[in-house]
Amino acid sequence: MSSNSSQLNPSLRLFHALTQKRVENFWNGGKASWMVLDAVDYKGFPADKYKTGGWIPAALILVIEICERLSTMGIAVNLVTYLIGTMHLPSAASANVVTDFMGVSFMLALFGGFLADSFLGRFLTIAIFAVVQAMGTGMLTVATRLTQLRPPPCTAGWECKRATGFQMLVFYICLYVVAVGTGGLKSSVSGFGTDQFDERDEREKMQMSYFFNRFFLFISTGTLLAVTVLVYIQDQVGRSWAYAICCASMAVAILIFLTGTKRYRYKKSSGSPVVHIVQVVIAALRKRNLDQPGSVSALYEDQPEENRVHHTNRLSFLDKAAIVVEGEDTNLAKGEHCSRVNPWRLCSVTRVEEVKMVVGLLPVWATTILFWTIYAQMITFSVEQATTMDRSWGGASKFRRVRSPFSLWGQY
Repeated sequence: MSSNSSQLNPSLRLFHALTQKRVENFWNGGKASWMVLDAVDYKGFPADKYKTGGWIPAALILVIEICERLSTMGIAVNLVTYLIGTMHLPSAASANVVTDFMGVSFMLALFGGFLADSFLGRFLTIAIFAVVQAMGTGMLTVATRLTQLRPPPCTAGWECKRATGFQMLVFYICLYVVAVGTGGLKSSVSGFGTDQFDERDEREKMQMSYFFNRFFLFISTGTLLAVTVLVYIQDQVGRSWAYAICCASMAVAILIFLTGTKRYRYKKSSGSPVVHIVQVVIAALRKRNLDQPGSVSALYEDQPEENRVHHTNRLSFLDKAAIVVEGEDTNLAKGEHCSRVNPWRLCSVTRVEEVKMVVGLLPVWATTILFWTIYAQMITFSVEQATTMDRSWGGASKFRRVRSPFSLWGQY
């Protein structure tokens, strides 16, 4: 090999030396500077930080997010007017349909996260549920276009025939297919975006913080377009045209997202956080009659020193999940023998402390319930109220029937 390489020109010899050095670094420890730990490329090989990840793949992921917001909010923010004015539902029932749709889409994010963390991975979860959302918006486009799927207009005598059970069934199916797609996307988009940056690299760690800023900027931009442009199209052109735009935008976003398949970094799943929480609680309940050990060192730990979360004294009941009892094999548990421990009976101190952190966030989460209860009125009764008002802006009569400013104030 050396005789052959000596006959190459200088540039080829340099390339040969660098390639050989990379291979040697990989096989001598797998911690070469070019490799991203805990991440692989689309072929399953260790991810090369110079060929994968970074801003280009992250930007492709942001396209999915802005189109998801455009689609979801474009449907939800003006949906109450369709239910009241076209499907002839009462105000309260229409408001319930909208809030149920939004609530289900948010709650299904837990299910989407479980699938991503336990089975599919974030890339497949995004790809599958983006297709589901595109299908849902396409179905909704057809449902709002066909006259057979909505009741006839009100007659001059104010006799409005309410939508039949079959018409509402078709509408609900279309609407909740969109909710399923939204829930699956919400759980993985931001996480897959951060997977494109290596926290161990200071430069990429800083880029990750910028990614979150741009992520929320794209959320706001998608919402802004939904409550202005799409609402205007729904009012002035036709609802089915607006939903068709949502469907087309999701289809384009999927194609753009898939173009980055070879550039993405894929991280191996470590299991669902929800399952981890349940494991700690069950392990603690099983050992509820045991006494707390006198020293923290007696508790089980399987993480290397640099990755450990230090023990705290709060919620000490959960510490019982880390008590080692007779019959539990923890020999050399800090390496390849971790898999021999039953996580439903014994959890590490780090895992217990992570659950404590989640429990500590619950009061903060609970304070948002009241906010979202009030916020729901902004896309239901407030929009309905706007339909009864004089919405003309000075002499611009062409904006007389547009409700988007009211939706916009509700969003911002």
